[in-house]
Amino acid sequence: MFGLALLLAGCQRETEKLVEVSGHIFVFNYRVASATYLVTLQKTGPIPDGAVAVATFENPAGGDAIVTNEKIFPAWDKITLQSPNVRCVRKDRPYTVAIRILGADGGLLQELHTQLVSDVDQSVLPEKSLVVGAGYEKNPEVFKPDGTTDYGQPGVCPT
Repeated sequence: MFGLALLLAGCQRETEKLVEVSGHIFVFNYRVASATYLVTLQKTGPIPDGAVAVATFENPAGGDAIVTNEKIFPAWDKITLQSPNVRCVRKDRPYTVAIRILGADGGLLQELHTQLVSDVDQSVLPEKSLVVGAGYEKNPEVFKPDGTTDYGQPGVCPT
């Protein structure tokens, strides 16, 4: 019995740690009325050519998770993963992010999990972008010719 336990223990090898989470934050850009997840990974081991990072972000508005794919270049020391725009981020609520590092053949090299917690609600953002175009001109849908402003009505978010 002891020999079998020793044999099984010898077969279990810890997966090589290629990256670790070095930072995570919600980015709120009030100028364009957007919020995104931002997760940075620090490389801790050699990553094979052709590897990709697949990030699965919890959708704060509910519904299906948001999935992104980022090609990883072996020369990179840091990897930045950013979601598309999200809605309904709430203060002090933890949101989960799962990250899988896949080899060129699609095989799993490493899996990580982290949580993000915002210190503000997304309600601090206007519903409409304040600026438009490359020159950051005032958005005419927000800043009306008669001097009034219309920041938009907040969308419906789950509670």
